[in-house]
Amino acid sequence: MLDYASLAAVAAVAREGAFDKAAAVLGVTPSAVSQRVKGLEERLGAVLLTRGQPCRPTEIGARLCAHVEQVRLLEGDLVADLPRLADLAEGPAVVRIAVNADSVSTWFPQAAARFAEETGAMLDLVMEDEAHTAQRLRDGEVLAAVTADPAPVVGCKTYPLGAIEYLATASPAFMARVFPDGFDVERLRHAPLLRFDRRDGLQARWAQEALGVRPEGPVHWTPATQGMLDMNLAGLGWAMTPRALAEPHLASGRLVELPPGHAISVTLYWQRSRLSARLLDQLTQAVRTTAGEALVEASVDRR
Repeated sequence: MLDYASLAAVAAVAREGAFDKAAAVLGVTPSAVSQRVKGLEERLGAVLLTRGQPCRPTEIGARLCAHVEQVRLLEGDLVADLPRLADLAEGPAVVRIAVNADSVSTWFPQAAARFAEETGAMLDLVMEDEAHTAQRLRDGEVLAAVTADPAPVVGCKTYPLGAIEYLATASPAFMARVFPDGFDVERLRHAPLLRFDRRDGLQARWAQEALGVRPEGPVHWTPATQGMLDMNLAGLGWAMTPRALAEPHLASGRLVELPPGHAISVTLYWQRSRLSARLLDQLTQAVRTTAGEALVEASVDRR
């Protein structure tokens, strides 16, 4: 029989990133968490957590953490069927998933609200670039993911969701400063731009597809969707903005499109564990329904 108290300690440290934070969540002392983790590592003859700031699970540790998350999800189904077990539960059920920042800033909150209203369960969101969320699923860190990666993850089901459309935008002040004589491709190539992080290739993709150039201007690194929009509005650089966020500002004149008519899209998928769990089924339904209402129909993926 597995030692679930020790497994819970490993999962808590991996989730919270530190032994003291895990202890606070579990309601025990940091020493107790350390002893449980160390004892399990000794019994298995393997290191389960790399100690650092933050602590991270090893490959074996990640597999055990995934098992703990699955058990918790199944326990949630059991409590729903046997209400007398509710007193033994550790609070509301929690589903851990990976989602990209632009989804969280546009359509995903409506899906989360539907799920929470129907189930009373909580979500633990792991923020990651849409091209890399599937890796979190492969590593066992999450039970489902909104991803741009259509390659099926072993042990998971995949559902197409639709696509987020992006427009190249800039403020009128930026346009007047950078393009005093009107829009010019060569000036754009050297103009300041905004990027989410080092893996964000949307600006380069748009410039290549729309204008046949590669942007080489200085970069303001802005790892937040709202922050990037605010920086864009402030005139610090041009950026790729989700259409849903850009349209109100385009209508008010606070942003302009450069040049118009060259939207690009990123196709999204929902990948979830095949685990037969009611909460995961309900979350999948909420995600698919909301995405169907909010996202555009996906064309051929050109990523």
